[in-house]
Amino acid sequence: MNRDQIRGASRHLKGRAQTAFGGLGGDPVRQVRGAVNQVAGGAQYAYGRARDRAEDLAEEGHHLAHEARERADHLIDEGRHYADEARRRVTTHGQRAIRYADANRTTTLLAFVGVAFALGWIARSAR
Repeated sequence: MNRDQIRGASRHLKGRAQTAFGGLGGDPVRQVRGAVNQVAGGAQYAYGRARDRAEDLAEEGHHLAHEARERADHLIDEGRHYADEARRRVTTHGQRAIRYADANRTTTLLAFVGVAFALGWIARSAR
């Protein structure tokens, strides 16, 4: 409960008392002032509640933003891990391919000739 809620509730009660005393004493001016204070107090109380709720929502928004930031950091770290793992695998397989090509030069040369011939066959114009 904030200051506006307390002041609004007390002003509303003051207005009710003024209205009651104005009715008992037959004073219409006091009754009108009491009604005005009741309405003003109710409005101030409602403003205080709305402000309280807005503060709660702002706090929840801050919490949600913090949680989203933590999740994003986690996803970034996970993505870096996958990228590092992919880089390691590519390096390992590339080194194996180079070692295989170096150890089996004839087979590698024949494979390249076969691939080049197949690509040439596919790429040639149909006559």
